[in-house]
Amino acid sequence: MKILIITVAGLSSRFSKSLGKECLKCLYPYSDMKKSLLYRMLDQSRQFDRYIIVGGYLYEELVQAVQQDFAEYADKITLVKNEKYAEYGSGYSLYKGVQAVIDTDFEEVVFAEGDLFVDRESFWRICDSGKDVVTANSEDILADRAVAFYFDTKNQIHYIYDTSHNELYIEEPFMGIFNSGQIWKFRQPQLMRKIYDRMPEKDWQGTNLVFIENYFREIPNGDFERIKFKRWINCNTVDDFNKI
Repeated sequence: MKILIITVAGLSSRFSKSLGKECLKCLYPYSDMKKSLLYRMLDQSRQFDRYIIVGGYLYEELVQAVQQDFAEYADKITLVKNEKYAEYGSGYSLYKGVQAVIDTDFEEVVFAEGDLFVDRESFWRICDSGKDVVTANSEDILADRAVAFYFDTKNQIHYIYDTSHNELYIEEPFMGIFNSGQIWKFRQPQLMRKIYDRMPEKDWQGTNLVFIENYFREIPNGDFERIKFKRWINCNTVDDFNKI
């Protein structure tokens, strides 16, 4: 079984501010759901057997949209509510998603943050890969926007991100640095379960990068694939969305 986890629980504060009202950005524009980020992601993910969508902020709007506007995918969708969306970071949404599948008989999991637009060809490269996958984009690595990852001199992967969007800091020599594409593929169920079981609760309360970094540090660099998106937009604001 192939599973796609999409997290859309966040407050969307920058997007709502740019719009001038509260908005669940994965459903924008509400007037045409087929243009929304969530619909686009599901539409290019038809090869998956199951979708886990983790919501929180404006959760009832998400439930209503899935029931009314995503009926063609409804038999595959499992909605999961993150009650801690305003209290904890993105790691807890990933925790809720992984929790929903960890005891099932799955073959692989793709995890995508729900505020992204990516080109279909690049996304299918992730789906078709026979390896674990980390993704990158070609945008500048800027502290107020980017989640970056680098490889140290032992070729171990490290993710860096500043939740206050002020600065990025690396305290050691490194071999290469990249702007993360915020989509990952996990091809080793037993390794996922191992990382899930050994992570204490507090480690899930920060960013989702803790679980991701722990997972990929267990895999030699050459054994996972790095895929670069041809087109990638992180929709922090309405202006970002309009670039689609």
